[in-house]
Amino acid sequence: MSISGKAKLAGVAGWPVAHSLSPLLHDFWLENLAIDGAYVPLAIAPHDLARALDGLFRAGFAGVNLTIPHKEAGFALVDRVDDHARAAGAVNLLLRGPDGRLEGRNTDASGLAASLRASGVALTGGKAVLYGAGGAARAAVLALAEIGAAEITVLNRHQDRANQLVRALAPHVTVKLGSRGFADWPGLAAETDLLVNATSAGMAGNPALALTLDRLRGSAVVCDLVYSPLETPLLKAAAARAHKTVDGLGMLLHQAVPAFEAFYGIRPEVTPALRQKLEQALRAKQKQA
Repeated sequence: MSISGKAKLAGVAGWPVAHSLSPLLHDFWLENLAIDGAYVPLAIAPHDLARALDGLFRAGFAGVNLTIPHKEAGFALVDRVDDHARAAGAVNLLLRGPDGRLEGRNTDASGLAASLRASGVALTGGKAVLYGAGGAARAAVLALAEIGAAEITVLNRHQDRANQLVRALAPHVTVKLGSRGFADWPGLAAETDLLVNATSAGMAGNPALALTLDRLRGSAVVCDLVYSPLETPLLKAAAARAHKTVDGLGMLLHQAVPAFEAFYGIRPEVTPALRQKLEQALRAKQKQA
């Protein structure tokens, strides 16, 4: 669709950024809501981030999403942050207020929580095991606390990293947090209601997550934050055992909702048609790989 000189502009900054599905996602909403606006991919090298962001806002951008590797660096550049960003130590949404100050938000946690709810996952009083201790894991802890987990165990191959994550997030959540090593998984599996992979294991080109599901209770849900491929080896193994599964595409879709609303002033909806469009794009990329 064409845009005018009054169009609202926004984009996603990453390095690289060509792989991002965010432009396709936001363009879908812009077209369907008939908004005079544009959302563009912005390939910005890490050493240029501060200057580039300043230039974008001076040029009239309504806001910018940040993806890898800029989320932590962006956190250091902002003047104020929301609670999720403060807890995660990372931002994926930047806005400039009327006072000219830069505001950072993190919508990843609310995006995962919304995705799990939309998939019918109710964790009230349940136990979750989270594999990973990076930035995605921090957002996942906040999301699991939001949907009512009573206990979250952070599992990592190097337990010291899991310990660090628990210490960092304990002041921000009321849920019981624990940390264990990779070898402890078999003992945890039988009491787990939700297993979440928050690492890049299973992503296209990466080794699969080496967690056996043999002892996982039948009612347990398995979630993978990876969305390329949509069915990771972990989710395929879980489905073969008749576990309910949740892929990472839902988190991507739902985390974009508050960003779009902040940029363009209208709250969009995550619909089956939108998901189908992104699934088609993912399949096309996988064929090209």
